[in-house]
Amino acid sequence: MNFPARLCRFAIIPLTLILLPTLCFAQNVSVKKDNVNVRSGPGTTFPVSMELFQGYPLKVIEKNGDWLKITDFENDTGWIYGSLVEPASTVIVNGKKSINMRSQPNTSASIVATVDRGVVLKKIASEGKWIKVSHSQGATGWIYGPLLWP
Repeated sequence: MNFPARLCRFAIIPLTLILLPTLCFAQNVSVKKDNVNVRSGPGTTFPVSMELFQGYPLKVIEKNGDWLKITDFENDTGWIYGSLVEPASTVIVNGKKSINMRSQPNTSASIVATVDRGVVLKKIASEGKWIKVSHSQGATGWIYGPLLWP
């Protein structure tokens, strides 16, 4: 093996060690209760940047002790205390405007409801690229997955 190939191989190992912690923590979570603070840094001494409600879906992108660096569907980031989230059980409508919830997982099925951007829904099941969801007001149906986040 020539020198440039050996150098490239040895450069990949440190890069992997740097990126691996971030990749290991990339997970989807939901907020456990209402009025949860998201802070600008990993601790209570940092200012509150957002306040979230129960069920709000987040993606964990980093961990620092008991604190999780998160991002939301609008790419806002911040830090949340780990015990205030649970494994993901919700999704949020991320279409450009209102989208249709259907009775079956296909575009020819009847429309059950119309759901606005930013509405949080409970995830029930999936079939291919379709997600079965329920709204807090009672509507249940299917939405095309790419219109939801995460």
